[in-house]
Amino acid sequence: MSQSEEVIFSKIIDFIQKIGIPFEICEINQEMFLPGLRIENGVLQIEKEKLTYIGDTLHEAGHIALMTPEERENNSGSLENEVHKAATEMAVIAWTYAACLEIGIEPSVVFHAYGYKGESENIIYNFSNGHYIGVPILQWYGMTNERIDLAQSKTIAYPEMISWLRQ
Repeated sequence: MSQSEEVIFSKIIDFIQKIGIPFEICEINQEMFLPGLRIENGVLQIEKEKLTYIGDTLHEAGHIALMTPEERENNSGSLENEVHKAATEMAVIAWTYAACLEIGIEPSVVFHAYGYKGESENIIYNFSNGHYIGVPILQWYGMTNERIDLAQSKTIAYPEMISWLRQ
């Protein structure tokens, strides 16, 4: 990893840790969909040397964040057989975009040209222009919303998040 990639990777890891997603830097001996990343009982396993794109780390953390606590505890391996795969993927894309803004990294770090079935530029363009996909799912999960927080007299609206982890 270059020095700038190390800085970005460090920001991603700090964020994942801050919001409470367990992770470990370790060796991964299985071939996975995303090289260098695996989920084991809700723990994001990361082998830095095998990572192709550091932004994939944040995206995989998003998958863990959107699981219920029970799912997080019991989920291991690949997410390829997930029941609501398309809906979950859209919600993870929305979560990841908000996370990029929260931690101050360019969305292109996650939405790189070699991912998202060639639609990365469209995702970035749409989100940066307020055309969001997946946000209603995050709202349904109670993670973001457009509401008045009477205690703070503040409107909370995507890309701000009420919670980074699904409860």
